[in-house]
Amino acid sequence: MTNQLFHQLNAVPAGLLETDPIHLQTLLPKPTLIHLQGKLAEPLFISVLLHGNEPTGFLALQRLLIKYRHRELPRSLALFFGNVDAAAQNVRRLEHQPDYNRIWPGTELPASAETAMAADVLAVMRAHRVFASIDVHNNTGLNPHYACINRLDNGFMQLAALFGRLVVYFRRPTGVQSAAFAELCPSVTLECGRPGQQHGVDHAFEFLDSCLHLSALPEQPVHARDIDLFHTVAQVKVADAVSFSFTRTDCDLLLNDDLERMNFTEIAPGTIFGQARHARLSPLLAQDEQGNNVTDQFFNLNNGNLQITRRTMPSMLTLDERVIQQDCLCYLMERLSLPMHQESQSA
Repeated sequence: MTNQLFHQLNAVPAGLLETDPIHLQTLLPKPTLIHLQGKLAEPLFISVLLHGNEPTGFLALQRLLIKYRHRELPRSLALFFGNVDAAAQNVRRLEHQPDYNRIWPGTELPASAETAMAADVLAVMRAHRVFASIDVHNNTGLNPHYACINRLDNGFMQLAALFGRLVVYFRRPTGVQSAAFAELCPSVTLECGRPGQQHGVDHAFEFLDSCLHLSALPEQPVHARDIDLFHTVAQVKVADAVSFSFTRTDCDLLLNDDLERMNFTEIAPGTIFGQARHARLSPLLAQDEQGNNVTDQFFNLNNGNLQITRRTMPSMLTLDERVIQQDCLCYLMERLSLPMHQESQSA
């Protein structure tokens, strides 16, 4: 299969284990899929740098490759290095680019060279009978490490539980890598905290190395006491016509500068997110899994105060205004019990 937007290699290119994300583009001028043979043929797929300013996955992968530089891999690997152009500038994406974690099959974005590339990568991995898929990310706000899944099947939860107790199930946004690969194999997205934290690299490396040694995922059901499972019920964006800031009082919406401290904390009705200048203007847009507008189910304006109206748990709240513009303000979650058949089998 040929695609002009990405390359495929069958070996680690010279210099890859020593470079950094900013200079990676000199070695890999385009997104690149590297196939490495291991003892077990069905490959573990690992994607990194889908967002150019999230280097933890790349650093953990370098460490993994260094460990096995002179020994046989326990399992074949397929390594996808995503937005190398954005990584060169240490930004999530370039202004003219789509988000590389929104371009995968199932996306609502218009067809583009990037969506064709993602579809081709998925087709390649379908042909290789991929064993499992791991997409490694950082986030900008104060968040714990957690794993995200797009299906509540046991294999997905087992894979997520290997990373840690916190597991988030979501179906929106669309076009994410993990949801596309969920059609082929158990898949997870890892959220490894902020960039630049060594314990994030350590955690990701240990997880990748553990997965590399799996001959199969455990078949016994995950027990309810082994994970804390949450369901993302809404994605929250600042409305397109609304100007916002954490510092400028002349904006339509002045957000509280301690918002990110609410991440993974249950907040009560009446909790204030910020102050709106226009009482009739809805400053936020909350969408459920089907894309329906559910803003009124979560927020209201009370004397200019933007308030939560029901008990919920935010995640990925950030003070980075650029990230909010390019992605969203946050996600809202609710605690989820394991499916009944899992509970009964594991009792």
